Amino acid sequence: MRSIINALSICMIIALVLHCTCETSGTGVDVQSDENLNKMLAYYTQQSVITDPGEYAHMYADLPSDIPALCTVTQNMLLHIFWIPAYGVELSEERKKEVNIRTVAGMLARIVELDDQPVTVPRTPEQRLVGNCRDFTVFLCSMLRHKGIPARARCGFARYFTPGKYEDHWVCEYWNVDEKKWVQVDAQLDSIQIKTLKIDFNPCDVPGDKFLNGGKAWKGCRAGDIDPELCGIFEMKGLWFVQGDLVRDFMALNRVEVLPWDCNELMPGPDQQVSEANYELLDNVAYLATAGNKSFAELRALYDSTAALHMPADWKP
Repeated sequence: MRSIINALSICMIIALVLHCTCETSGTGVDVQSDENLNKMLAYYTQQSVITDPGEYAHMYADLPSDIPALCTVTQNMLLHIFWIPAYGVELSEERKKEVNIRTVAGMLARIVELDDQPVTVPRTPEQRLVGNCRDFTVFLCSMLRHKGIPARARCGFARYFTPGKYEDHWVCEYWNVDEKKWVQVDAQLDSIQIKTLKIDFNPCDVPGDKFLNGGKAWKGCRAGDIDPELCGIFEMKGLWFVQGDLVRDFMALNRVEVLPWDCNELMPGPDQQVSEANYELLDNVAYLATAGNKSFAELRALYDSTAALHMPADWKP
């Protein structure tokens, strides 16, 4: 009997220890979740072939650490091609071709040609590199990663440029350590644009209903909640356009931040039909792009195993 009691006592002690361990360290699932989260954050802290400043990393000397200040640095380096007149300057067609530069290293190389001071030194509008929303996004993303802050680019649609429309746009997401979540930042919105557009939110914390990434927009269109004819830019609009931004967004989540006009076989024109098999793939892409941090490993696996989600072999950053 005494041996049975001793055995039971030992079992109770073991159970108590296990219970305390679970309360202190979390269950096995929680530990695994923490490991997955750490892997994800480490992944988005690393530079991509697009965001790597390369030999121009010295231009990032004395960068600030807070998000608003980094946005100001970005705005002092870039001039949006569609907003040039708002800044009172006229640029040649040759200068406007700068919008085709894919990599941050390439951007910095051109910035050095215009003014070789560190990026913390403000430039006049004439001295800024001509870019677009994607360029503001990858430039901020590059600086955040350089500072050791997890960041990623998101391609999708903004609802604050034209009332009632979902306009093609890019924003940056960074990992807010205190809030333990991704926060959307529109680095393009400076004081001039905020006033012109009558922006009523903090550009350093863009609400989820103001910017919809490609996955959210695709799901909304497929569910009938969003009219795809309201999604696009200029005269380009429709589900085909949403599909292109969905794929670009998925690429960006895999650290391939392409230009807005870079295309592959899953980015069709307005007259191209989408097969049912591709719809199944695209629906899965949209699911993984919006499923949260838990989907990171599956998201990476799908990208790595699906050639159709990659840029063509002859594409060069």
